[in-house]
Amino acid sequence: MFDAFFVSTAVVAVAEIGDKTQLLAIVLAATHRKPVSILLGIFVATLLNHTLAAGLGFVLGQWLEGRWFQTLLGLSFIVMAGWALIPDKEEEAPTRTRGSVFLTTLIAFFLVEIGDKTQIATSLLAARFQDIAMVAAGTTIGMMLVNAPAVYLGEAITRIAPLKVIRAAAALIFVVIGAWVVTAAWL
Repeated sequence: MFDAFFVSTAVVAVAEIGDKTQLLAIVLAATHRKPVSILLGIFVATLLNHTLAAGLGFVLGQWLEGRWFQTLLGLSFIVMAGWALIPDKEEEAPTRTRGSVFLTTLIAFFLVEIGDKTQIATSLLAARFQDIAMVAAGTTIGMMLVNAPAVYLGEAITRIAPLKVIRAAAALIFVVIGAWVVTAAWL
């Protein structure tokens, strides 16, 4: 049970560094300067989005079983490794809002996260672990671990750690998980 939580937290935390949603967090923080509202919006949007993604992964994991599905799942993680190496482009955030910063962040994050590598990783993790709650909680915490400093430190965060090295680490984690799943399917 806790494997699902800790693996999900680690995978998404590493994959989120330099991701478009992290860049969105930086832009929102620079534009609105209301970190608590932004962090609450990120948290709610991620929790909703990743719970839906984990639910989909769980259903697919139950529907498609067996050695070939596990192999496909493992290979999907390896494909995610390649995707992790591709830098995201910065998303434009609204500069003026008529509503609250919380609502703006919630909607922007929810929409930008659709089809994102962390959402797909959440689905894959839920298919692998068959645990919606632990995967959604882990991936949400992983997102918050990376986005909270981004909101508070803004652009300075990108000068601290080289994104190429972080992307390579994320890719390595995806390859290891993928190889582990494929190997387990055939043993």
